[in-house]
Amino acid sequence: MTNRPLPPLNALRAFEAMVRLGSAVRAADELHVTHGAISRHLRTLEESLGCALLRREGRGLVPTAAGQRLAEASGDAFSLLRDACARLRQDGAHAALVLGCSASVLARWMIPRLSRLEADLPALRLHLSPQETAPDAALSGLDAALLLASPPWPASWGVHRLAPERIGPVLSPQHPGAAWLVDAPVAALREIPLLHTASRPQAWADWAQGAGLDPETLCMGQGFAHLYYLLEAAAAGLGIAIAPEPLVRDDLAAGRLIAPWGFVETDAQWVLCHRRGREDPRVEALAGWLRGALAETTRS
Repeated sequence: MTNRPLPPLNALRAFEAMVRLGSAVRAADELHVTHGAISRHLRTLEESLGCALLRREGRGLVPTAAGQRLAEASGDAFSLLRDACARLRQDGAHAALVLGCSASVLARWMIPRLSRLEADLPALRLHLSPQETAPDAALSGLDAALLLASPPWPASWGVHRLAPERIGPVLSPQHPGAAWLVDAPVAALREIPLLHTASRPQAWADWAQGAGLDPETLCMGQGFAHLYYLLEAAAAGLGIAIAPEPLVRDDLAAGRLIAPWGFVETDAQWVLCHRRGREDPRVEALAGWLRGALAETTRS
């Protein structure tokens, strides 16, 4: 049998809905089109197939013999499609949500809160994917990404703003100068080589501007590739580091680090981003949870 092209699918949908619902008006309502559009689709379908599909009976229309055959075949086909789509949506709802975030955020903030996240959102299965670099515009391999970044963001992203960034200097209470630095003015930091990270080279400058210092007066000391190593060095008493408040809040509460000069807001934001056009209720739920959790770990 020669493969011939199908009639327009919209015309088939209109015919199937009209026969199933018994009314062109109800078919138009289900498909969110006008009554006239249903009539045009039916004419297109009859012209494409070369036969009459409906005949008038009383004040209504009923399928012809050919129309009945097509109604049965199209009804079965669209029923299979609806069932398949429903199963795919259900499978997607049970699949793990792949969340990308930096290894530092993962280790110092997400992992300590996973038990609470699982308790608060038991239906959410989360797969955490540590990222060494910022995600690309397509968020390749990810369903969503938790970022600390400044706008503008790629136009292809949908972005949930979670909290403004707050950063500040931190050091160990075992630091050799901790006793006098606790009460020292922020200007004292101009005399001390500061620990910094290659992953956020502008962090000290951003903080200095918010703290009323000229960034050019600060002296950079030992550098580290990642924020995680930077903070471990500070906790070991090797120097003064700069850090986002949420990532050190647990250490501050435990007395492992101190923050004598507090934290200041920058232009950056904590955001949860996803691919625009792929709205996912799991991402919405996660954004709400993250917003609340960050609010608890970002205090004045």
